[in-house]
Amino acid sequence: MKTTRRHATTTVLFTGLVLLLGAPAASAHSGPIKLEVIGDGSHDVNVLVTWKKDGHPVSDIVAATLVATSTDGRSFGPVRLNSAPEGQNLYHSARPLPSGQWRVTVTTTKPAKAQATVDVTARDIPAPKKAAAVPDPGNPIGMALKIGVIAVVAAVGVAAWRRLVHRKRL
Repeated sequence: MKTTRRHATTTVLFTGLVLLLGAPAASAHSGPIKLEVIGDGSHDVNVLVTWKKDGHPVSDIVAATLVATSTDGRSFGPVRLNSAPEGQNLYHSARPLPSGQWRVTVTTTKPAKAQATVDVTARDIPAPKKAAAVPDPGNPIGMALKIGVIAVVAAVGVAAWRRLVHRKRL
């Protein structure tokens, strides 16, 4: 009896202590962040922001800018990065890159300082070619088969209805 009461008391005290102190928040990240910068194949630049320590997505607000220099000497930016609707740790440039080869550098100041530089090709993506419309001459045999099936189903239905009516008269 004493042992059971002692175990129960210990369990209650330990549970109370855990509830009082609580567990650390799962989203309480800090430290360095990692930037993965990539062109989208067109004129946009995507940046994926994760915590360097564990690779989890950064759900904090990220303050980031993008600057770029083309291979022919043009410059672009600084342009602010905006949070993308596709994910909590995905960011897009506020303005599209002009066509060309670019050396893109993304710099963050919040929640931590980080920088990443990559080469990106910005270009117009051609619209998919429309397939030429092929006229459908129809299938006369298929149409005849459909009409035949409909006629048979209708005949069976009429026959079943007549038989039902005939039974009720008897």
